[in-house]
Amino acid sequence: MKNAFKLSGIIILCLSILLINSCKKKNPTPPVVTTSAVSAITQTTAICGGDVTSEGTDTVIVSGVCWNTTVNPVINDSHTTDGLSTGSFVSNITGLSAYTAYHVRAYATNSAGTGYGNDLSFTTPPTSLSVTDIDLNLYNTVTIGAQIWMVENLRTTKYNDNTPIPLVADISTWSSLVTPGFSWYNNDEASYKLSYGALYNWFAVDSSNNGGKNVCPVGWHVPTLLEWTTLTTYLGGDLVAGGKLKETGTTIWTSPNKSATNETGFSALPGGSRDLAGTYVGIGSYGIWWSRTEEDSTFAWRSYMDCNVGSVVRGGGYKPGGFSVRCLKDN
Repeated sequence: MKNAFKLSGIIILCLSILLINSCKKKNPTPPVVTTSAVSAITQTTAICGGDVTSEGTDTVIVSGVCWNTTVNPVINDSHTTDGLSTGSFVSNITGLSAYTAYHVRAYATNSAGTGYGNDLSFTTPPTSLSVTDIDLNLYNTVTIGAQIWMVENLRTTKYNDNTPIPLVADISTWSSLVTPGFSWYNNDEASYKLSYGALYNWFAVDSSNNGGKNVCPVGWHVPTLLEWTTLTTYLGGDLVAGGKLKETGTTIWTSPNKSATNETGFSALPGGSRDLAGTYVGIGSYGIWWSRTEEDSTFAWRSYMDCNVGSVVRGGGYKPGGFSVRCLKDN
């Protein structure tokens, strides 16, 4: 009789185990995680982390934090790779931009999927030096090596002596311009001005073609080819500089935004361009920035960054084309 009871108990135990395993397989669940408070916030970095309170129905494969400028970021956004088990972990967030609001969540992944913690928001501090243009647009700045750069594309509508820069929306007029002009992408100031700035032709940025006028604020200027080269050389050369200069994530830049770390805080933005026919192209995919250095009668030097590469590509841009401008502080 005792053996019968013992056998029955073993059978019941085995059935219970099988039932539990069967339930697990039928109802897989991702890990449960909470987000830790954000601390040590600087212009480009912060510390966060999380606590994996339950692995769910399977072992945690990876955990960390993800962040973006929009609410409820996911692991397709910028993220860290940290702990591999339950318990708390610490994450070092890098590549942030100064004076920018971010959202962050902890995450943990197992074979059933990814669980996210609560959404927290924080704002990075502004740079120690900011500047306004003649239109009173405010720009933050960053020091890279011996240079001080704006971290936003120029969006002024006037030269710094208060003379208006002609706004040219018409396609046929733009295509025949040999004088200064600017426009907003798709002629949509409301949608594109704040994020991407204006698109200027080279005649607007070259003082020898516009009566000696300067589109940048007093004490600032459109960089020369040599000054752009100084920047990329300091960052290790053209082949790697683009990744260090580009804003991270794929909210503003189109995926894959290759190699983007923004470790410099330069926050290069993909403002696209306006071609010789007056057509707007490339928003989100690439950014092109003028230098004030002329190549020949047709071209001037510009710097190009693309979502598919981590480099800075130097080359000649047609002077009537519309590109972005980043201003550099005078020495």
